[in-house]
Amino acid sequence: MEKERKLKNEVNANGVVEKGDFFDPAAPPPFKIGEIRAAIPKHCWVKNPWRSLSYVLRDLLVVLALLAAATHFNTWFFWPLYWVAQGTMFWAIFVLGHDCGHGSFSESPLLNSFVGHILHSSILVPYNGWRISHRTHHQNHGNVEHDESWVPMPEKIYSKLDSSTRILRFSLPLPMLAYPAYLWYRSPGKDGSHFNPYSSLFSPGERKAVVISTACWTFMFGLLVYLSFVFGPITMFKLYGVPYLIFVMWLDFVTYLHHHGDDEHKLPWYRGKVIT
Repeated sequence: MEKERKLKNEVNANGVVEKGDFFDPAAPPPFKIGEIRAAIPKHCWVKNPWRSLSYVLRDLLVVLALLAAATHFNTWFFWPLYWVAQGTMFWAIFVLGHDCGHGSFSESPLLNSFVGHILHSSILVPYNGWRISHRTHHQNHGNVEHDESWVPMPEKIYSKLDSSTRILRFSLPLPMLAYPAYLWYRSPGKDGSHFNPYSSLFSPGERKAVVISTACWTFMFGLLVYLSFVFGPITMFKLYGVPYLIFVMWLDFVTYLHHHGDDEHKLPWYRGKVIT
């Protein structure tokens, strides 16, 4: 009860909320992962592949319907509406691929990998390369030295950045387009590429999986280049390029907000040994 009391804000006699000892970033969490898992109803752990596939079918139908509408109307009044809607659908596709990477899409690793490769490759994300680095992120969340997602930059690294990197990372709205650069080069101070099977991101046993994902990504990129010759680069930029940029902005924006608190309730970051 004492622990629970410390986690709650209290209301005084005048009905004003007074902040209690809500969060001590230096202390271990007042709960264990096992306690969180035990509190989740059992039906939430059931992975229904047919339900998951129905979400994929639904989203792909929406993407195709938006493509058909864009080519039919083809007016500058409709194009901005299409870009926002299609870019948001690209983000929805990414989320489904993300669930494949976590294994929450189905109980079948083969199905997860197959669907994940199709979905992520279609929006130029190397499925296994990102899946592995994302796993690293979850294993080291909040650790400045080992985390992957929008890690605060130590001064010693910042002082060594060249001007172009500083502009990309700290001049709005460019940070919201950082994801493709992260895939190729990771963040400053971290070596490796999500496309290179010999990157420091991956163990020897993961190299074959990375090669497969990079090959799928390369095929999709080649297909886009081919379609640009068939339909014209301007048309492909309007149909695919702008929605891709909207998707990247959604991805960076949501990820940043997901891992940083507001000015009043900041999320802590740690250094040193990772406690598992």
